This record gives sequence, structure tokens and C-alpha cells, in this order.
Amino acid sequence: MTPIHNVVILGAGALGGYFVAQFLNVPSFSTAVIARGTRHAHLQAHGLQINGKHYTVPVIHPDTATTPADLIIVALKHHHLATALPDLRRLVGPDTTIISVMNGLDSEEIIGARYGMEKVLLAVSVGIDAVREGHCITYTKPGKHYFGQADNTHLDPQVRRVQTAFDQAGITYETPVDMLRIMWWKFMVNVGMNQASAVTRAPYGIFQTAPAAQALMESLMHEVIVLAKYANVHLVEQDIADWYTFLNSLSPQGKTSMLQDIEAGRKTEVEIFGGKVVALSRDYGIPTPVNETVFRIIQVLESKEKCS
Repeated sequence: MTPIHNVVILGAGALGGYFVAQFLNVPSFSTAVIARGTRHAHLQAHGLQINGKHYTVPVIHPDTATTPADLIIVALKHHHLATALPDLRRLVGPDTTIISVMNGLDSEEIIGARYGMEKVLLAVSVGIDAVREGHCITYTKPGKHYFGQADNTHLDPQVRRVQTAFDQAGITYETPVDMLRIMWWKFMVNVGMNQASAVTRAPYGIFQTAPAAQALMESLMHEVIVLAKYANVHLVEQDIADWYTFLNSLSPQGKTSMLQDIEAGRKTEVEIFGGKVVALSRDYGIPTPVNETVFRIIQVLESKEKCS
């Protein structure tokens, strides 16, 4: 396979903006964001400001795209995926690799069902504390980005190709042997950290120091560990303890994406966090009372913001 040159990002929010900047910083890549409507116009007019640096962002309209991408990075909110996915139609070619850094466990299958699972690598991003306000994105920690096939005992050329591109772009990454375990670990973190922060309205600093906040977060995570056993995924209690290494490295003033959504009155991704846990609990016949309660609370918070 030829080296990656054309890079396209779908979703230029807090996380997507990080990837935009990293690839734009390297002139050997041809980097663009794909967008339509007001988002297309806004990016063309204003670009992005990332950690105080202004970036003029090349923007591709889905209806006029002509050149297939070598690498597509999908960084959307889950509820935007279904409507945005057709926009990639002109950009997916024979040698295109697609990486989804979206939250949850389902985006890869959704993308693969449309464009072919052979084009999709599993991926998660952990520990980046990016915050977006308008066209301005700031972060203090770039995090680590995990990707690969489900089993990476032997690396295939597709994975090595993306590794080379990430090395050139200065993106910190890891390709674990058991990628499914990492996917579930990130799911556990999101279920605990995002939901607990949303209902308490608390930034990372509270979870770094307050035992009550930590207990709520860990109770949500523990229910995921129980479900993982029934899904034949190896998660253990030590995985909760390992999360604190990442948590304690984040800015105390930083906020989860779900808390940012609640504060801004936006739709959250609670359906793929607590909602997914509740659905799995019914499939396996395993009660998950903490997640069910917090799931309902966040749904009420969303309704409250709509009415205010």
C-alpha cells in the first residue's frame, strides 16, 4: 500500500480539531475537513483556532469531492453519524482506511456496514482534555490514541501504514494486542466519568480529589466490568484503578464532553453510555441499577435544558 497522503476529517469539534491541527502542521499531508451547509461556510470563513494558533482549514463539500482519501478520521457525536455518513461516499476508494474516534462500541460496525469492515480499524482516544467554544479549541493534554485490528498479535500493512502517518504527524498512539479490551475499557471510562460529571456538574478536579464523586464514578464503571465478562471481554477491577493515571494528568478545570453538552444545552451521548449499559443488562439478564438511574437523570437534564 502507498503511504498516506490525503487525510480527511469528518467532525471538527474538540477531538476532530486536534487531528486537523496535527496533520495540517505537516506540509507533506494534504489535509481537509469535510462539511456541508453552515458548518462548511463557518469553517471556510473562520477556520479553527487551536491552543491559540489560527488554522486556515481546507474544506471539502461532500457533493464536489473528487479525490479518494487515504485516511478518514471520523470524530462525530454519535447522533450525527447516520446523517453524516453518506457524505463520505465520494471519498472512500479502494485504498481508504477509516478510523472512528467516536465514543461508544457501535460506530465501527455502522461505518463498516456502509463502506466495508475491511476498511475500518478499531480506535479510541483517551486522556485528551480538549474543549471547544465556537471555532476555538483548547487542550492541555493531547492524550493517547489507540487503534488497530481486533487482534494485533501480528500487525498487518493497513495498521503499519496508519502508524507511519501518526508518527509523521506527532500523534501519540499505541496498537495493543487486544484492541477489543481497550474499546471496552474506554467504554467503561466514558460510562463512569462522563455520566458522573454530567449529573454532578463537576470538572475533572472534583473526581481527582473527592471520594464521593469517585465512588459514583466507580459504581458506574463496576457495572460495565460485570457486563464485559458476559461479552467475553477481559476487564477487571484493576482497570478502574488504572484510569486514575489518566484522570490525575488532566487539567482540574477540564470538563468531559458530556458535561460540556449539558452546560451548553446540547444533546448528549447518554444513549451510547448508560443507554447501552441498560440494553446489555437486559440482553444478559444482569441488573445495572446505578447506570439505569443515572441514565434517567441525564435524560431529565436534557429535557430541562430544552425547556429553559
